[in-house]
Amino acid sequence: MNPLKLQQMLQQFFLEDIGERDITTETIFPNDQRATGVFLIKEDGVFSGRDVLVTGYRLLDPSIAVTLYKRDGELVKKGEIVAEVSGPIAPLLTGERVILNLMQRMSGIATLTHRAVTILNSKHTRICDTRKTTPGLRMLEKYAVTCGGGYNHRFGLYDAVMIKDNHIAFCGSITKAVETARARLGHMVKIEVETETKEQVIEAVEAGADVIMFDNRTPEEIKAFVELVPPSIITEASGGITLENLAQYGDTGVDYISLGMITHSAKALDISFNIKGWK
Repeated sequence: MNPLKLQQMLQQFFLEDIGERDITTETIFPNDQRATGVFLIKEDGVFSGRDVLVTGYRLLDPSIAVTLYKRDGELVKKGEIVAEVSGPIAPLLTGERVILNLMQRMSGIATLTHRAVTILNSKHTRICDTRKTTPGLRMLEKYAVTCGGGYNHRFGLYDAVMIKDNHIAFCGSITKAVETARARLGHMVKIEVETETKEQVIEAVEAGADVIMFDNRTPEEIKAFVELVPPSIITEASGGITLENLAQYGDTGVDYISLGMITHSAKALDISFNIKGWK
């Protein structure tokens, strides 16, 4: 993750939550009252969010000491402590909710991604994400995917060309769409084409696509389509793939399977923050 962008994001999130001030902690606790708190895992999963924890508390109060016990991408068990923080009790409690919300969200995505990778159980095919992320949280959510053993697709509309059915319909053909895009792009930008039929796959190959996606195809169809694509072109399967049928795609030979649900449907991992004591 980009540390400058993370800091900027956290500043915005804290401002949204704190506003002018944290009335509760400011009116209850004196400035010099200190405490130690722990972040406790309450269900098994995969942890993600160390930088959120460290950067978040550094922004609120640089004097807060953070001790980390788990790495991003590490399997965690219910009852384990992932981190301990010590410092003035007011900023510890003020930052608790924003930091917890983000770590729970990221750890949930990492956990679901890990589950998908485990179910697929393929030495060749990789699980990757999509743009189906929460607005404002894309960097964090895509990072969490990598913590779970997955890979990132494009980060936005700006870093790769992805020619879909509507683009093809407007241009008139896959060939025309690819030619038009290629003529206006630099050599560093890849072009992906979405296909649904054997004829479209062949046309995308002949047009010189860098990546060919098989959209909403069965494992049997994908296996046949992969045979039509030379090794120099990356293949991807997407659409209609769930945890329940994912294993069926493990031996299709496709390079990537993109799953929107690992970000848009991930359940937050249950993590709590508990004060151990204060003096």
